[in-house]
Amino acid sequence: MQNLLKTILCLSFLFSCKAQQKIPIAEPPLANTLLWEISGKGISQPSYLFGTMHLLCADDAKISDSLKVVVQSSRSVFFEINMDDMSQMLGALKHIRMNGNKRLKDLLSASDYEKVKTYFEKNPSVLPLSMMESFKPFFIASLLSEQTMPCPEKEGMEQVIMKEAKSQGKKIQGLETVAFQASIFDSIPYELQAKELVKMIDGEDKQDKESGELLEAYRNQDLQKMQEFTLQEDGLISSNLDLLLFNRNARWAKQIDSLIQKNKILFAVGAAHLPGDKGVIRLLQKQGYILRPMKN
Repeated sequence: MQNLLKTILCLSFLFSCKAQQKIPIAEPPLANTLLWEISGKGISQPSYLFGTMHLLCADDAKISDSLKVVVQSSRSVFFEINMDDMSQMLGALKHIRMNGNKRLKDLLSASDYEKVKTYFEKNPSVLPLSMMESFKPFFIASLLSEQTMPCPEKEGMEQVIMKEAKSQGKKIQGLETVAFQASIFDSIPYELQAKELVKMIDGEDKQDKESGELLEAYRNQDLQKMQEFTLQEDGLISSNLDLLLFNRNARWAKQIDSLIQKNKILFAVGAAHLPGDKGVIRLLQKQGYILRPMKN
């Protein structure tokens, strides 16, 4: 279940990170930190925003002293999805599957399907391809993304933060549901998703290089660099920006505005959602909040 959860989160990061093409880089540049304090607009106590990476090398998935203090001082922690709700986690598989009894083999030419099959035979993943035939192709693509991480042991920042939060008795909640996140991919034709999967396999060397660069940018807490990195992306995701990124950021900003009126909360979402003129930081600033960079 832990591996499945990591893969669901990795999928979320896969599309949120790569969906920022054509977003103008906001001026002035954001400070190099993943941790931000939210204050102003009449709220009596600050809340916090933290940029996660859903899948990291285990050595990089560490919680800082500053973030520990923030968790301790917050009443609850909101992730993109409620990772402590086992009913959602256990029901995730039904949302991952394609509608209409579709199978990956039905979506690709014989040669492209053989290419995908050969790749997974040579690069064993959490689940064998035979078990993922009916999965949405973007979910399978997330496993490819995991394969390119330059380390044997992997962990997600969400799991690390949740462990800390639960040890302190904090309530875990989510801005979205697994069902909602999975439904997004029903709006993008499965055939196009399958072609994107093949494209990732064809560009395997490029994927390895990009994963390393993205990981380094995250280590440096360089949101600006992460945004610049995503500007290079081209393809299917760039044509679905509203669906995959902008609309979600806007919804989250409204939810945050409502939630922090009475409670002190830590919001931990994919770091790719933070920068940019349509990123969560700028959207909250436009609502009248002060976003102060904190040492992490």
